[in-house]
Amino acid sequence: MNKKEFMHKLSSYLRGIPEEDRQDVISDFEEHYKEGLAEGRSEEDIADSLGDPKSLANQLRASILVNKAEKITSVVNITRAVFATLGLGFFNLIFILGPFIAIAAIPVALFASAIAITATGITVFFASIFGPLFPHYFAVLINPAVAIFGSIGFTCFGILVFVGVIYLAKLFYRLFVRYIKFNLRIITGKE
Repeated sequence: MNKKEFMHKLSSYLRGIPEEDRQDVISDFEEHYKEGLAEGRSEEDIADSLGDPKSLANQLRASILVNKAEKITSVVNITRAVFATLGLGFFNLIFILGPFIAIAAIPVALFASAIAITATGITVFFASIFGPLFPHYFAVLINPAVAIFGSIGFTCFGILVFVGVIYLAKLFYRLFVRYIKFNLRIITGKE
């Protein structure tokens, strides 16, 4: 395959990444061709040495999206990075998707627990206030003053758990991006 065909295929496979990054990749390969031609190599030889444009584009896309996820923390960026690395082979289906689901489930469960604890505190608070006024609707089993202070404690504890889970989720995010980068280096053979 000649330079024009190679560059066209590479460019088409790189769709879905930011245009700025795409142009950087294309210019790098243009430079590679320029250097190879200056050494007296043919376009076909250079294309063969570079490899399959589709697998190159998949590796480059995964690398670019992982770097973006590392710089800009968001659920969308990490999800794109995970799916880009899944496209590199069956190996990644097991070693990326499994840990991603497990690690994502932990903060989700902890967030749900924090919300439940906070909601319990708020519910007990309202039950202790309105229980004596509407005994048919609220069954207050303990002293209302104790219930009020207990509800404040539950609510504050739920909020603290929620804040703690935010920090834990950020830590998991950073660790998982590092894991994906490590996996990407293994798959691409770069150390």
